[in-house]
Amino acid sequence: MEIHYLDNSATTAVSKAAADKAYAVMTGDFGNPSSLHGLGLKAELAVEDARQTIAGALGVQPKNIIFTSGGTEANNTVLFGAADALKRRGKRVIVSAVEHSSVYESAKRLSEIGYDVQFAPVNSDGVVCLDKLSDLLTCQTVLVSVMAVNNETGSVQPTEAIAKLIKKRSPNAYFHVDAVQAFCKMPLKPAKWGVDFMTVSAHKIHGPKGIGTVYMREGARITPLLYGGEQQKKLRPGTESAPLIAAFGQAVREADVAADSAVVRELNAYALEKLGAVDGVTLNSPSGALPYIINLSVEGIRSETMLHHLEREYGVYVSSSSACGKGKPSYVLKAMGLSAGRIDSAVRISFCRHSTKADVDALVEGLQSGLKNLQKVRS
Repeated sequence: MEIHYLDNSATTAVSKAAADKAYAVMTGDFGNPSSLHGLGLKAELAVEDARQTIAGALGVQPKNIIFTSGGTEANNTVLFGAADALKRRGKRVIVSAVEHSSVYESAKRLSEIGYDVQFAPVNSDGVVCLDKLSDLLTCQTVLVSVMAVNNETGSVQPTEAIAKLIKKRSPNAYFHVDAVQAFCKMPLKPAKWGVDFMTVSAHKIHGPKGIGTVYMREGARITPLLYGGEQQKKLRPGTESAPLIAAFGQAVREADVAADSAVVRELNAYALEKLGAVDGVTLNSPSGALPYIINLSVEGIRSETMLHHLEREYGVYVSSSSACGKGKPSYVLKAMGLSAGRIDSAVRISFCRHSTKADVDALVEGLQSGLKNLQKVRS
């Protein structure tokens, strides 16, 4: 059976060039990047070349890029590190109600250890209500975290407007943006926008799992989560994974934001037209969502049931919500005001530059078959 992979927001296939780059560094330039001999220097050069490439994609200086083990560690580093660094100024931390679990759960933990954590509400499109956010911003606010693109619905947040609002209402607060789903899919300009921290990950853009970065504005401070080495200004000590870092850099070099987005926009329009003709399918993603993600509900048929039907009968791979949620009901869709039935039947489709109309056709055929044949297991 042909595979139709439409779960690219969970992870993408590693490109051959990125895999080859990792293998080359792993087997050839295998020295410790901190070692002073020749092999160490070659590994360090591989790391620094990737750092420069990633910094260039974000329009920032390479010295302000810190490598981590992925998006979750990157987000934890900022949430706990920035809150701790500014705790003498205040204890209020604000995150949106639709953040990725690595931010959402970190915020809940900050609340447990004494921080005044507030969850900024969103509208029915999953976009932060700026007036409500403004009301939450006070002189005691030390950190605000709002993702660039939601990982479940594709909702795009007004990052630049939020940065300006924070600067006006809480000028001493840091602003963090989780850009894992946005990186290399839309223009990102953290330095220009006034973002203090931006986190990204490799495995959403055809790079390997296990590597991510934090952009940290010059002059911003965090308390490290880890101790024990001089690497990366002591902000994230430990031997850098040169093979994964080099592969990340290669994946970024292969990405073409404009060209890739044009391909995906066309495919998204095709998918929406096809899905719109299927009676029983309701769209959950807003009209202004990033075209890489479509969230829909087949109300009455549980997500897990439809997911397994699509895989088993049609070779179509999608997800029920965020992969990190492990099938739990989506608090993101709940925050958007969706009914329990729509949440329970939500399916996320996510594209990459390699996705095709044949993938969409198989998806639509599978949904139609599910609507016809899964009636008996409807809840």
